[in-house]
Amino acid sequence: MCRHIAYTGTPLALETLLVRPSHALYRQSWAPRRQRYGTVNADGFGVGWYADGDPAPARYRRAGPIWADPNFADLARVVRTGALLAAVRDATEAGADGEAAAAPFASGRRLFSHNGALRGWPGSVAGPAAALPAEALLRLEARCDSAFVWALVLHRLDSGGEPGQALADTVVELAAAAPGSRLNLLLTDGETITATAWGDTLWYLHEPGRSTVVASEPHDDDPHWREVPDRTLLTASRTDVLLTPLKEPQ
Repeated sequence: MCRHIAYTGTPLALETLLVRPSHALYRQSWAPRRQRYGTVNADGFGVGWYADGDPAPARYRRAGPIWADPNFADLARVVRTGALLAAVRDATEAGADGEAAAAPFASGRRLFSHNGALRGWPGSVAGPAAALPAEALLRLEARCDSAFVWALVLHRLDSGGEPGQALADTVVELAAAAPGSRLNLLLTDGETITATAWGDTLWYLHEPGRSTVVASEPHDDDPHWREVPDRTLLTASRTDVLLTPLKEPQ
């Protein structure tokens, strides 16, 4: 499994969200409180953030644990942003593809993360893989299940699909092909956040008009955190949060 988080709102330093809180993503890398599968997320980490006037987000990713990177603390202290997506990784297959397998994955303004695992990977998803254009498979950044999930989502987005529908359709397709998979997906374009709860925990903290945080688990003990029910699609911005039930595959 993994832990991930997305934010849109008033600009702040990366460390304000990822390091300083008592149970921030940094601490979740070795001591998550609500993770259902696995206990340590030491197989890589990454953060993507948006800068004013730049059309594409920046990314910083490493293959090792976040606590072992001496440069991350300085980066998190000085970089400020109004939107980000970050993740710490517990790999389905340890060591596969190193840094390239660490979320967030990116395309244009989009950042993406997958918290979960495809059961029976890779054979179980041969059908969905065969339906993808060869170019989409050749563009895979890593040979891991999360990169493949991103390829499916991205193909739907590039074909004109809305973010919520792209995530929902991908989850249902993969759940049908590989029953028992865990498919918590997280997507942002810097303005909106779209996510699914399917097999693991998802929470959000919303201050209307100011900010929204969507995360695998609360990073502090603020009583305003709300848990997203399993089998749910979340769509959010700074101003509102919408929860929509997801249908089980037929």
